[in-house]
Amino acid sequence: MPQGQPTVVPDDGLTTRQRRNRALVMVHTGVGKGKSTAAFGMALRAWNQGWPIGVFQFVKSAKWKVGEENALKALGETGKGGTVTWNKMGEGWSWIQREVAEGEQSHEDKAREGWEQVKRDLAEERYKFYVLDEFAYLLHWGWIDVNEVVEVLRDRPGQQHVVITGRNAPRELVDFADLVTDMSKVKHPMDAGQKGQRGIEW
Repeated sequence: MPQGQPTVVPDDGLTTRQRRNRALVMVHTGVGKGKSTAAFGMALRAWNQGWPIGVFQFVKSAKWKVGEENALKALGETGKGGTVTWNKMGEGWSWIQREVAEGEQSHEDKAREGWEQVKRDLAEERYKFYVLDEFAYLLHWGWIDVNEVVEVLRDRPGQQHVVITGRNAPRELVDFADLVTDMSKVKHPMDAGQKGQRGIEW
């Protein structure tokens, strides 16, 4: 297994082991396909290490059947790896802005409620690995203050890794994160009029 050689050793007072095991904030952004898929791949590695995992889907509707959810939940129930808790916070307004019926909670309110839950879980150190799926959209739309998010993540206790996905991740989050991947698009079947298909998109 390649270990990698850092080009810079920071003067932060940490030992090599402490620095290596420091909890990370990771961001998968960009217009290309695979941001969530990559995050769930990391969740598989976390499961294999026996870490408790919390998945928070902020944009995909609670009605959508997501393949990764079925797979990770099944793995979480085997007792062989970490536990998996899946939280759906959205109403499917990633690509289509849906109208909210009178008396219903707004999409923005649901998003804020989801963020408040994440904050509580971080404070309680409930999970060791968090997937905040499509969370970057909420920051881009201004529904949740990016400076508050950075502060909460900076001050989170213990060993809690957090991966955030979604297009248009704000500069403040990108600058703060330890690992940032920008997924670029070279080609996509939808450009040629082909809709998403079973086994590829879900």
